[in-house]
Amino acid sequence: MFYKDERLALFIDGSNLYAAAKSLGFDIDYKLLRHEFMRRGKLLRAFYYTALLENDDYSPIRPLVDWLNYNGFTMVTKAAKEYTDREGRRKVKGNMDIELCVDALELAPHVDHIVLFSGDGDFRPLLEAIQRKGVRVSVVSTIRSNPPMISDELRRQADNFIELDELRDVIGRPPREDHNDAGLPPADS
Repeated sequence: MFYKDERLALFIDGSNLYAAAKSLGFDIDYKLLRHEFMRRGKLLRAFYYTALLENDDYSPIRPLVDWLNYNGFTMVTKAAKEYTDREGRRKVKGNMDIELCVDALELAPHVDHIVLFSGDGDFRPLLEAIQRKGVRVSVVSTIRSNPPMISDELRRQADNFIELDELRDVIGRPPREDHNDAGLPPADS
């Protein structure tokens, strides 16, 4: 439940939201996402958290980060750490949980409602702390994936759970058109 006069802030755990949307088979249009929550209340801030590989000349997430930065989102990034595990596999670590928690707790006195886009159960104590400050918290994730992308503890702690799959028609990108082997648009276009 949202109220038109509520001051809202969005906190997007980028990798978690990406994984949830991918598990449901769609991509998010962040312009539509921002407009949807501007419609639901007075959107004060929209934060997006992600780790970036610093030694990659081209990162597939870089265009998204740049677009978000120019289109009303506050970007919070840090360099991801790259390492090799015991089996010799290349791994990347870039947890942004602490940054998100600090920002949410600092902003809580200035908003009425925080929307967290993550299903990570580690955020349950954050929700509890924000709620003690009198701020309502909605969580956007999914239980329709297998396995569900939201922890039961986080879902129970939230004032409101928003099923990401139910936002698909509102914030999802239209599917890309298929092209024939010659790279030409379909004949009916």
